[in-house]
Amino acid sequence: MNDQYLTVTALTKYIKRKLSSDQHLKNVWLRGEISNFKHHSRGHMYLSLKDEQARISAVMFAGNNRSIKFAPENGMNVLVRGEINVYEPMGQYQLYIQDMQPDGIGALYLAFEQLKEKLGKEGIFSLERKKAIPTYPQHIVVITSPTGAAVRDILTTINRRYPVVQVSILPVLVQGERAASSIVKAIEYANNYLDADVLIVGRGGGSIEDLWAFNEEIVARAIAESAIPIISAVGHETDTTISDFVADIRAATPTGAAELAVPSIVELRDQVHTLKHRIMRAMEAKHLEGKQRLNRLEKSYAFKYPEQLMKQKEQDLDRLLENLSKQMSMLHVQRKEKMSHLHNRLLIQGPDAQIKEGRNQLQSQTKQLQARFQDVWKSKQEEFRVNLEKLSLLNPLDIMKRGYAIPFSDKGEVLKEVSQVRKDSQLSLRMHGGSVNCKVMDVEEDEHDRE
Repeated sequence: MNDQYLTVTALTKYIKRKLSSDQHLKNVWLRGEISNFKHHSRGHMYLSLKDEQARISAVMFAGNNRSIKFAPENGMNVLVRGEINVYEPMGQYQLYIQDMQPDGIGALYLAFEQLKEKLGKEGIFSLERKKAIPTYPQHIVVITSPTGAAVRDILTTINRRYPVVQVSILPVLVQGERAASSIVKAIEYANNYLDADVLIVGRGGGSIEDLWAFNEEIVARAIAESAIPIISAVGHETDTTISDFVADIRAATPTGAAELAVPSIVELRDQVHTLKHRIMRAMEAKHLEGKQRLNRLEKSYAFKYPEQLMKQKEQDLDRLLENLSKQMSMLHVQRKEKMSHLHNRLLIQGPDAQIKEGRNQLQSQTKQLQARFQDVWKSKQEEFRVNLEKLSLLNPLDIMKRGYAIPFSDKGEVLKEVSQVRKDSQLSLRMHGGSVNCKVMDVEEDEHDRE
């Protein structure tokens, strides 16, 4: 009876597993008002989200709330995204918040997150597809508004850091309904008609509405499909757009994009100067080493006494030739012995010996087969004789020789009983030496056999 009762822990775990397996509760988007807000000393945020008719407990851990750009407080309307699950010690379900934004930009923020999730699943943000920015570009194309502060910052920084590079500007709309298509056309034009090494795509800071062109899907896909590496330079350091995720590298500001696109000529000069000194030191060290080696060679025995060295080398050569001759002779003897050994093995295991052995085996097996055949032949003859005697005993013709006859009807059927015979019927008696045709005069049945 007690087995029917669950513990509270077991029931709570069962409910938690049910909620955890529901895919609809893995990614929940909610709009609500904050109440009972508490920012724990460890960084976690505990709160309730409510509307006119219901409320839900929620928690946003420190690892997730570090990225939010505002300070939540009671009474604030927010947009959140998170997962529904059970807090086992209290046995209550609650929302584990992963992202939070103040309400008021809800539609744009929702569109941003949905597109980000969609493109992320396609792998457009993956590091494997990102292209490297060339270290020393020869032609940079800037795609931005020609009248904004961003283009001035980019040009000023490039001219200061790397004035030898060619810079082209493709003017585009960076705000408004036509901005996205304008940016896409500029990226496609640069890929099709300009021999560029790097594209810088961006604008200055602004609200989320001002920057929205860089959150459009067509712009993101144009950046992803570009064969030329792209640096995204949209807004300020705190601004993040879809273009930043897709681009090959993201710059916090337009000035930062220019710094990422080109090296510093001052730093390059310093590097050249350092390398020049390193090469000079290496050459001096190499020259000194060569000079020291030459001095050692000049003082060596070979330079002082070349004639004695020549005689010594000639003696060494004679000794080596003598050793070579001895080794060749030993090798010749070894090879000869090996050939003799192989020849003997060939004679023992050659085809002639094997053929002779095979013939002997064939003759032996032939004799055995013949003897076996004679035994089988005699056995079969004896068996035939016995069967023939048995057959003779059962042969009806031999029985007829002893005075017996077999009656046949006029239709050729064997008559076995008297009941098959009728008066005046024609019979044929088969007996030894021939047949006798008879006519039945009378039929008498044996009373004993009838019973």
